[in-house]
Amino acid sequence: MKTCKYILMAVLLLVNLVFAQPSFADRPKFTKNPDYIALTEEINKLQAAKDTQAQLEGYKPEQIEQAINELELQKYAFESGIDWGQCTNQTGKTLAVYGPEPNLDDDDYSQGAALYFLGNGQTTRDRWNCKGIYLPSDVTAAALNQDGQSAEVAGGVVIKVPNGTNLALKANPDTGTIEFNQAGTKILKSGDVDWFIPNVSQAIVDARVTNAPTKKA
Repeated sequence: MKTCKYILMAVLLLVNLVFAQPSFADRPKFTKNPDYIALTEEINKLQAAKDTQAQLEGYKPEQIEQAINELELQKYAFESGIDWGQCTNQTGKTLAVYGPEPNLDDDDYSQGAALYFLGNGQTTRDRWNCKGIYLPSDVTAAALNQDGQSAEVAGGVVIKVPNGTNLALKANPDTGTIEFNQAGTKILKSGDVDWFIPNVSQAIVDARVTNAPTKKA
């Protein structure tokens, strides 16, 4: 009789495991990523402004919908498992780029970043998160705003690399100005982010040994 009870209990437990939703299942890993959390908050803020027709600093009313679409695409990249950005250097010079802090495990997320150096003609390795690109103090860049118009960016700042994108920089052969391949690129100044942002010239960057992990040719 006891044997029958044990068998019945085992069967009930097995049925429960098969058909019941596991309450102890872990949340998807990307939901713990600070960048994903910030991205979701920004989308919610923009959506609320769109729904109430409120004004947002830095946005024209007609730009809000476009910004939401671009951020939703970044969010989709996260949810598809692409929680990293990529950098390509076509400037003819060495690029200073920001990547993961050393000695972090793959499952660890940090809002911090370490500085690396990427040689000309190189692209950072797949799945290595290139978080940003440093623009030296004596370099001028031309960024495209949400309207597709070119805007001049002075050096001494960081160009944020959205997850799921390959931000490529190249030098204009006529003017020497650095140009981005994406519109609406976010510019970070000292104090906007908890990263070391130096105040050095391109010559100092060119003198550094390149050490950013790169794709094989």
